[in-house]
Amino acid sequence: MLYEFRLTEIVPQMSGATIECVYATMGDRLRAGAKLLDLSVDLSSAFAQECPPVSYYRLVLREAVYLRQMDATPGQHHALGTQIALFSTDPDETLDGPVARQVRCTVAGIIHHEAMWSGGCLA
Repeated sequence: MLYEFRLTEIVPQMSGATIECVYATMGDRLRAGAKLLDLSVDLSSAFAQECPPVSYYRLVLREAVYLRQMDATPGQHHALGTQIALFSTDPDETLDGPVARQVRCTVAGIIHHEAMWSGGCLA
């Protein structure tokens, strides 16, 4: 079975997110609880203020899958609805079939850390 991860709304008023860290590589067997991505969401276009309202989030898988395709590199911005990753339940499954659903994952708010793409940008 094929599953996808499309960027969905994490907080109201967001139009997209920037990839900060990628923890998985194509072909990996990922267990439930595996880290997938860290993202940043910048709401400065919706809320003008001196200090930009930027929040950080981690995506953690809630099911075991194989990562088959990944379109995420640190620093890359994705709009809402963009397919970022494709997963399968079998490592050799054809990718030509229909996608059954979104992969099950949890989104957690995190603090900025130095391994992030924007790690050198913040004091």
